[in-house]
Amino acid sequence: MTTCERLVDKAKEAFVMAIEIYNKPSINYRLEGFSFFICNAWELMLKAHMINKFGENSIYYPDKPNRTITLENCVQKIFTNEKAPLRKNLEKVIELRNTSTHFITEEYEAVYIPLLQACVFNFVDKMMEFHGVDMTRVIPENFITLSVRLKSLNETEIRGKYTEQVAERLITVQQTLEPMIEENNNAFAIRVEHYHYLTKDKNQATEFYHIEKEAADGVRILKELKDPNDTHKYNAKACIREINKRIQKEGIKLLLNGAEVEFNIYHFRLFTAYFGIKENERLCFTYLISTQPQYSYSQQAIDFIFEEIKKAPSTILDDLKKKMQKK
Repeated sequence: MTTCERLVDKAKEAFVMAIEIYNKPSINYRLEGFSFFICNAWELMLKAHMINKFGENSIYYPDKPNRTITLENCVQKIFTNEKAPLRKNLEKVIELRNTSTHFITEEYEAVYIPLLQACVFNFVDKMMEFHGVDMTRVIPENFITLSVRLKSLNETEIRGKYTEQVAERLITVQQTLEPMIEENNNAFAIRVEHYHYLTKDKNQATEFYHIEKEAADGVRILKELKDPNDTHKYNAKACIREINKRIQKEGIKLLLNGAEVEFNIYHFRLFTAYFGIKENERLCFTYLISTQPQYSYSQQAIDFIFEEIKKAPSTILDDLKKKMQKK
């Protein structure tokens, strides 16, 4: 077994340990344990990638040939764009690991869970991209979603519960991360949101309320709230990228005129035109803010196109092309 293979195997084990620790309800220090093992998994995986790309000497300090470089060094060498959401995500998770000994409280989970979930998904993507390893074959895909135990942050409660130093640090972290989550995409953070719906069936309810007739403050009940930035967050380029990832992952050969092709914008337009995807509100959202409408697509649109490809990868593009020519 080569050095790279050993590193990748250890990375897989560290990743599984991170997920298992986080999702095990009986472990109190799951956030600390997760941050340690997920960083370990990233370091091992990136060092294997560096050996493949730059040679084995690249993972050692030039002046200390017996000591390997840190995860921070690996991140800087592989992800050279400082503003890339994935790099910023890793830097924040590393920061969490480095300070967890002194400052971790149970409320940290509410602050960091969007970043931790993104970190998990990013690792799965990069293991496939760098090493051709499908982590969903190592650990079932449904277990890759972290189990969340959230308690809302109350600043007054926190200040009363913890020492000034710990309380101020937690509040500062929250105030720093919230705007970063808003500014970056899903490679930085996967937002965890709670939606409240009206139901007359008490068996479906998790909380109860009543309308107070004498209340001084008014409220308005929203029947439905949708933000296209959340429900339809993919442009055409992002859709194509996600579909190609799935095609590669499944080992599918997509053919056009008998030759293997990579799914591209022309193929995407064939699907949107023939299946009327742009006219389907569930699949596409249209922004009418300029003379030319802009379109964004939902996860369901990606799922739909991929499933159609999967049914007949060798003929689907030719069939759509012929059908569109007849229209």
